Amino acid sequence: MARIAGVDLPRNKRVEIALRYIYGVGPAIAKKIIEISGVDPAKRSDDLTDAELARLREAIDSGGFRVEGDLRREVAANIKILMDIGSYRGLRHRKNLPVRGQRTHTNARTRKGKRGATIKKKKVI
Repeated sequence: MARIAGVDLPRNKRVEIALRYIYGVGPAIAKKIIEISGVDPAKRSDDLTDAELARLREAIDSGGFRVEGDLRREVAANIKILMDIGSYRGLRHRKNLPVRGQRTHTNARTRKGKRGATIKKKKVI
């Protein structure tokens, strides 16, 4: 099994697709990495040689791409800055609510969590 940037690439997928399993690598960056390394994009991840894997790792390192741990740390630091300065987006992050203007009256269940119990009114006789 191929391992790049601390991530096990899935078996029997094209290299172009398998690279996308690395955090911070999407379609465009995967193509650039393949172009820099000179690996055949149609080749399957199982069929990669050790030399090709080394070239892919080198392309990610030397290409200036921030992936996995570095990128996660950077994103977390950016969110922490927003929360520390007390910006609107930072407050939304702190309250665990949607940050980008979505409605919260209904929906937003993914962000807000499971619904709380509601209090039923007693019937008056």
